Amino acid sequence: MKYYTERYQPLTPTQILDLERNGCRCNDWSRVLVSNGFETNRCRDVHFSGDVWLSRLDSQIKLAGGVCKPAGIYHAHLHNCSIGPNVLIERIHEYISGYNIGEGATIVNVDRLFVSGKTSFGNGLGVEVLNETGGREVWISHNLSAQVAYLMAFYRHDTQLIERLRQLSQREAEAHTSDRGEVGAHALVRCVRNIENVNIGAYAHIEGASHLREGTIISTREAPVHIGYNVSCINFIILSGSRILDGATISNCLLGQGSRLSHLFSAHDSLFFANCQGENGEACAVFAGPYTVSMHKSSLLIAGYYSFLNAGSGSNQSNHLYKLGPIHQGIVERGSKTTSDSYILWPSHIGPFTLVMGRHVDHVDSSDFPFSYLIEDHNETFLVPGVNLRSVGTIRDAKKWPERDRRTDSHKLDNINFNLLSPYTVGKMLKAHRQLSELSQLLGNTEDHKIAYRNMRIRQRALERGIRLYAIAIVKFLGNSVIHRLRNCPCRSDAEVRAHLLPQSERGLGRWIDLCGMLVPQREIEQTIEAIKAGQIASLDELNTTLSSLHQEYYDLEWPWAYREMLEWFGLEADKITCEDIRRIVDEWERSVVELDQMLYEDAKKEFAMSIKVGFGLAAGADTREADFECVRGGFDTNPFVLSVLEHIKTKQTLADSIRERLGV
Repeated sequence: MKYYTERYQPLTPTQILDLERNGCRCNDWSRVLVSNGFETNRCRDVHFSGDVWLSRLDSQIKLAGGVCKPAGIYHAHLHNCSIGPNVLIERIHEYISGYNIGEGATIVNVDRLFVSGKTSFGNGLGVEVLNETGGREVWISHNLSAQVAYLMAFYRHDTQLIERLRQLSQREAEAHTSDRGEVGAHALVRCVRNIENVNIGAYAHIEGASHLREGTIISTREAPVHIGYNVSCINFIILSGSRILDGATISNCLLGQGSRLSHLFSAHDSLFFANCQGENGEACAVFAGPYTVSMHKSSLLIAGYYSFLNAGSGSNQSNHLYKLGPIHQGIVERGSKTTSDSYILWPSHIGPFTLVMGRHVDHVDSSDFPFSYLIEDHNETFLVPGVNLRSVGTIRDAKKWPERDRRTDSHKLDNINFNLLSPYTVGKMLKAHRQLSELSQLLGNTEDHKIAYRNMRIRQRALERGIRLYAIAIVKFLGNSVIHRLRNCPCRSDAEVRAHLLPQSERGLGRWIDLCGMLVPQREIEQTIEAIKAGQIASLDELNTTLSSLHQEYYDLEWPWAYREMLEWFGLEADKITCEDIRRIVDEWERSVVELDQMLYEDAKKEFAMSIKVGFGLAAGADTREADFECVRGGFDTNPFVLSVLEHIKTKQTLADSIRERLGV
């Protein structure tokens, strides 16, 4: 099978003689075709078998350390291969069979590189995430996005949808099924023992891997993939810009764009989407949404759905109650953290931006209480609602995620919304505020009473504080939305304000969901699902495009939701809104923003307390502790985050003044 469009012709008798003098051999030279400009002196000690196409070999290949080698084929066995221009193939200990080798590729010191028959190269493989015994299979492919995988895993109740998604995945697998593998242009494959049924993309860098079997490596010049020493990958898809290094082992896995696994991390039957990172630990049947991070040797992620997770050392979960097998699953929603030695017994459902501390064995459900702490005290789980809103760590996380986007591919598969406050989280806060208010009325003024709720305990002081914190955050979000909506409004009259505030449609109303990193109205996803089932979406690429379009419409969809909630929260009627009403909203918004920022300021100050400085001043004693601390950590008043909080307060106060001036009331 000819790979390049160059003109090929049989070897001349002189060329055959030259090749044989160079130690080359072939049972049937008529099956070896060469392009114009082919130089026989660039092939030495090569065994040709089957049908082989050879392109010109007339340039130099630049290797690490500034070493240059002439392009060519040396000490190798090629069987049924197409060789592109100016490759370097050297020291192949057994053979290369059934591969198209791209222009400028380098394959050196490899045992075997072969295709064993028709294969889909990992496309269409079912990965049994969440439930180790099956039931939530996700069919992986080179163009599987986090959002499509979410539909496959969590919409199993819609059997028609699942069957349609299976068909689309199967169609993708069939389109990539071949008995011919590829090594892309300018890829480097060096010191690898065995590669079987693997498509290797352009500019991929594979060095020292022990075993790669049945997979696809999507690599590009702008986002190359790196696979390092002692890595083993079986049944896999690796997307652009990813790295698997230092003895990491994966089987039945997808690794998303910009993700990294290293330092002996092992994973099976797991999905890692954009910018995930795993080191030292283990993942089993994990659905890891964007920015899931586990860095420590003793950490185990198992049978769970996570995104924007930071797993502390020794964090683990159990999906086995020693009854019917490992059939349980858990949900840890976006932005959560687990502290060192934390434990969660599945099934449990942890709400967004939750800090989990201690061991939790009561199947907790904190899904309606975002920005909370879950703390174990004497084998009981205590919920501290909303307290993470005032944590400087939460704001730091929200700022760092966009900055740590390692995806350099111009085509980004996963749609990621980094917003801390959104209809998704604020919708949960509105519900939590109502529930806590009802519980507060039931408790009355009982001194430090604690109430049982969904296998958790809530102390009254924490409950009252949660009500206040949620109210502050709700007002902040609604005020942000109103001010943004009126950014181009002269606000010369009540009617003009009402006209600018009025949404252009009702799209965006109702419940919002986190579709594995993408925040979107549930109603929009339901309409997309109906289009899939009706056959209006004919491929995974079309589905990705549809979802990406929804992602781009986020702010257009957000406003109708925020407008409806604004009316309800502030007790307004759409046709009676006045400039005075907006002035009241702006005043409340300013107070909320400043109060929340002051909480963050005080929380950051704790990092500069005397107790934090206890490990400083070691060389010259306690007298130098303060100076040592400031030289290493800096001062509180000059800390960049502290300064940004103070600047944020000034900026928002100035913005509030400008809005009030425009309103003229």
